[in-house]
Amino acid sequence: MKITQIRLGTISVPLRVPFKTALRSVDSVEDVIVEIHTDTGAVGYGEAPPTGAVTGDTAGAIVGAVRDHIAKRLIGRDVDEFEDVLQTVQASVVRNTSAKAAVDMALWDLYGQLYHIPVYKLLGGARKSIVTDITISVNSPEEMARDAEDAVRRGYDCLKVKVGANKALDVERLLAVRQAVGKKICIRIDANQAWTPKEAVRILNRMQERGLGIEFVEQPVPAHDFEGMKYVTEQSYVPVLADESVFSPQDAVKIMAMGAADLINIKLMKCGGLYNALKIAAAAEIYGVECMIGCMLEAKISVNAAVELACAKKIITKIDLDGPALCREDPILGGAVFDEKQITVSDEPGLGIRGIEPGRLVYLP
Repeated sequence: MKITQIRLGTISVPLRVPFKTALRSVDSVEDVIVEIHTDTGAVGYGEAPPTGAVTGDTAGAIVGAVRDHIAKRLIGRDVDEFEDVLQTVQASVVRNTSAKAAVDMALWDLYGQLYHIPVYKLLGGARKSIVTDITISVNSPEEMARDAEDAVRRGYDCLKVKVGANKALDVERLLAVRQAVGKKICIRIDANQAWTPKEAVRILNRMQERGLGIEFVEQPVPAHDFEGMKYVTEQSYVPVLADESVFSPQDAVKIMAMGAADLINIKLMKCGGLYNALKIAAAAEIYGVECMIGCMLEAKISVNAAVELACAKKIITKIDLDGPALCREDPILGGAVFDEKQITVSDEPGLGIRGIEPGRLVYLP
């Protein structure tokens, strides 16, 4: 199975409601799609969201990295030289992790098709289904309470609540959400780097003293501030999940060795795909640190790849793969079944993606 062509396109999927965090606000998913074609007729699918505020990857950067660097080193290669091909992707260009992730997952898709096995079974096959949380965007306390009530009506029992856009309101936001959904609903929060270490400890401890019952806080301080994150981990009542701080297996190992966080978030777009995500999971197994698997604001192809990993590894105990649930529609054919909080992986070879609805993918010249 030799690689003959790599095609790029874009896809737009509207959201149910605007997605708002401490870093950005968007109304639709606008992703780059990667198709890797082979001499057997098999096609591998990948996807990357331009999330410049987090990864630094714009749509133009993703397209340029794939077209001008990665593709040139893959055309003519045999998919069966799998380890070497995956390493080639990682070595082809500096950073550009989202572009690498899109190509990486398309290669895993092809490798699974080559050997007629789903990717999650290639990686370990721990389970067939997982349960995700759903994100509550940062808004006024009243609007967040309404959104939380709606999520619970849809069947979600774990909410990831965005905070940090207005520090003075953060406790009020959480109070409104907790009062709206009751004590039995799990609430985890994501500050998206919005606080200083001392602010984080003060806010988090106040939240717990108010009886808000926060499961954990995601990335309370700036990504580069490992020492600050360690301070929060040691001083806060609330466990800390490292997210934007983890762009590589090396980052993950450093954080775990320092004791800078209680949990590690694996995101394919930050670490460059399944190849490096597996290394993070293996390190976490050694350190005994549980992982969450998350996504950016992504459509189904790339989240589907994350589902394959989540269903393969027991060290991944927290699931934040709500991208498709936040979308108003799903133009992707095949792959995992997203039924609100319940996600069931496909048993089709590779990623199980059969294609995209006609007219939805706009190919780039």
